[in-house]
Amino acid sequence: MKKAIIILAIIILILCINKNEQVIIPKDSIRFRIIANSNNIEDQSLKRKIVNSLEEEISDIESSNDINEARKKINNNIVKIEEKINKKLEESNYNKNITIKYGNNYFPQKEYKGIKYEEGKYESLVITIGEGVGDNFWCVLFPPLCKIDTNNKNVEYTSLVKEIINKYTNKS
Repeated sequence: MKKAIIILAIIILILCINKNEQVIIPKDSIRFRIIANSNNIEDQSLKRKIVNSLEEEISDIESSNDINEARKKINNNIVKIEEKINKKLEESNYNKNITIKYGNNYFPQKEYKGIKYEEGKYESLVITIGEGVGDNFWCVLFPPLCKIDTNNKNVEYTSLVKEIINKYTNKS
């Protein structure tokens, strides 16, 4: 009977959690944004190449234990980030300027997975390519939310709730 009550409570918890599957950006966070020059195919492709080329730096920042460590890593890596972007621009024979700003930057209102994020100035690292009027890539560097990739089909999801259910149902 005790096992059935625990399983029922876990199922109810799962239903409540799945109903509200939302990503909330905490107040103390650092956002990241790369704004493409325009929405033409070449500019959007370059933006994606730049995102991919910065994977190591993004991962390093995301591994921070607290926001102050993340801030320090961003400041320590700005030159390296700029060098990587300029290298990618050169490889692509793309002669647009870039600007990199770390601090309180403007973010327009955004809706993501049913949640509306208000416009405003937020602590962030913003990279603008050329005119910066194209669609942008954005994520949250700290706490680490950049690795959430809906296009990746090879992600293995684990569930604490599933593990608890398995623990109690496999016990006889």
